[in-house]
Amino acid sequence: MVYQTSLNLEKILGQILDFEKLKYCFECGICTASCPVADLLPEHYNPRTLLHSLSLGDAETLKSAELWLCAWCYRCYNRCPQSLCLPEIFQALRKFAVENDYLEGFYKALKIIRENIPFPASSCYVCFHPERAIDNKQLVTEAIQKDIIDYEAENTKEVTSVKVNPAKVAIIGSGPAGLSAAQDLAKKGYSVTVFEASSSSGGMLKKGIPEYRLPKKIVDFEIKCLNDLGVKIKTNVVIGKSLKVEKLFQDYNALFVATGASKERILGIKGEELTGVFHALDFLEKANMKEIEVSDKVTIIGGGDVAVDCARTALRLGAKEATIIYRRSKEEMPANPWEIKEAEDEGVKIDFLITPKRIIGENGKVAAIECLKNELSEADETGRRRPVPIQDTEFEIKTDNIIIAIGQFPNTAFLPETVEITEERTVAVDPFTLETTSLGIFAGGDVVVGPGSLMEALAAGKQAGISIDAYLRGASLKPLKIYEKGQGRENGNAKK
Repeated sequence: MVYQTSLNLEKILGQILDFEKLKYCFECGICTASCPVADLLPEHYNPRTLLHSLSLGDAETLKSAELWLCAWCYRCYNRCPQSLCLPEIFQALRKFAVENDYLEGFYKALKIIRENIPFPASSCYVCFHPERAIDNKQLVTEAIQKDIIDYEAENTKEVTSVKVNPAKVAIIGSGPAGLSAAQDLAKKGYSVTVFEASSSSGGMLKKGIPEYRLPKKIVDFEIKCLNDLGVKIKTNVVIGKSLKVEKLFQDYNALFVATGASKERILGIKGEELTGVFHALDFLEKANMKEIEVSDKVTIIGGGDVAVDCARTALRLGAKEATIIYRRSKEEMPANPWEIKEAEDEGVKIDFLITPKRIIGENGKVAAIECLKNELSEADETGRRRPVPIQDTEFEIKTDNIIIAIGQFPNTAFLPETVEITEERTVAVDPFTLETTSLGIFAGGDVVVGPGSLMEALAAGKQAGISIDAYLRGASLKPLKIYEKGQGRENGNAKK
């Protein structure tokens, strides 16, 4: 197709697309194979083919919904042998489309999201970020309200007319994976009960994502829609203590484990027990509940999205300085690049190549943290260069609070011995059907893959709904449609 020269599309494409890289694109399908949105929307979204059509100058792509369905997880970029940064390419084209009054693709995307993505309103706030291209937050908010929230409110109860299935399903964990599965199974007519250890449902949607990224009233609304479908949510039930898994099987026909990765890793250094030291998820949960205060100087240890969320939240709580210290360089930092940029724009400082050595206290409270400078060595098992502390480079950072955000891992202690646990302390499952090694027990989300994105959790929940339905009907278990059709899985590049 010929470029629309009136829009100067050729010029803008030339600025943002590296045609030399595209020329030698392997077309391996890795970008699509690693994309959770492609799992959820195989008929609507394929990042490799979208990029291909753009590189050919297909101006109609600017009007398409597909341009608005990237969820900014950067999985494609992290795995691309050509290092093509698709999220930022698509973002630049979104802006170009908006500047030229091509908003029809945005509204089409909202319709696709509301009809195919579990928890569509929450997903729009957390993942799809239309406001980054549309410099009009009121327009975006009104569109989400009209095309998703109002639609959900009006149409949820119509689904309750589905014929009730006599089988009963228990779900452990009310985070995005568990609630996604609950929604899918409830729409199929199953009786679904979700068991949640804490006093409120929503998991990381409520506890781990800051208010500025996801208003909690949105989560409460979508959980209410789930209740309207007939899903029962029982809070303050700690499986393994107040209720054993074996007991669940006396009352339910299948079980889905979706407990996430809520156990926080510790530094293992002196002073970690001092007053003023927080662990990230606990800090974010208390911040969402307005139950925590910070002092003037806050230091965050870590380099992932959670560390960035903690830093931005600390500033919103009144800290005068929020500084992230990370043991590698900026190139190795795993946090979403766009989130890093927004954090820096807000005043968050990031110091690289630093390893904490000990936390220094005064009168039982944090006063400083002693660190060593690092240099980078050869790549480790993650593919990033290994940080090596440089001897005799100790220095102190004065600080009032420290937030430790170095990762999480699942709690699997409550599961029976028949469920295999991997060396990484995650639940072992069939990668396509999410079956565990124990008949009738399925697992998905962070409890299987470790900390991941919202889209990955929602996709896992949807896959669990498909597999559990097949299991209860005595049918052959099948993965999501994308695997059946082979869309985006060229050359055997299925995500495993």
